[in-house]
Order: sequence, then C-alpha cells, then structure tokens
Amino acid sequence: MTLKYLMDENVDPTYTTQLRRLKPDLFVLAVGELTAPPRGTLDPEILSWCEEHGFILVTNNRKSMPVHLNDHLAQGRHMSGILILNAKLSVGENLEELILIADASFADEYQDRIDFLPLP
Repeated sequence: MTLKYLMDENVDPTYTTQLRRLKPDLFVLAVGELTAPPRGTLDPEILSWCEEHGFILVTNNRKSMPVHLNDHLAQGRHMSGILILNAKLSVGENLEELILIADASFADEYQDRIDFLPLP
C-alpha cells in the first residue's frame, strides 16, 4: 500500500498542484475536492475521514491538531498519521520532504503519529 495525502483546506493549493506534477503516482486529495471532505469540515471529522480512507493528513495546523489527534486516539480510533508543514521551509523544501516521505516510508510508518517537517 502506498501513502496517500489529504491536504488540509488551509494548506496553500500550490502543494496539491505541485505534488501531482512532481509525483504523479502519489494519490493526493485536498479538502473541498469532489471525493474529499467538504471545505469547512471540522478537524475531528477530517481525522475520522482520514482513518476511514487511509490518508495521511498534511496540514499547517500546529496548535489544535495535536489535541484533536490525542482525542481521536483516546476514543480507540486510529489514523495513518499527520504531517505538519514547516513555515520556515520554502514550499519547494516542504514538497521535497513530502516526496521523500512518500518514496521511503512503509504504509503504516506514521500511524497514530504527528510529525513535523523536516523529519530528523
């Protein structure tokens, strides 16, 4: 199973466009697209959707997403993981990190975790 990314609605759409261009075999959806959760979906519901569909959430929400993930896990739920973009990195550097993760990771490597880019 290969990784799949769901881009949070507050992530610049450039990320979705460029990931699709640079790595066409990576399945990338953005909140608000046809088969993804609609814009305005609450974060706990986004996590449930990611769990159900096997997506890693890519977000820039450093403040509340760790709390939502802890709540999600406390309910006995699971998810494929959350990757937090780094505002100090350029778009290109964040994209490189996301592509490297997609190329070099096991399907369940980030399960129930939240990781901040760049990875150590």
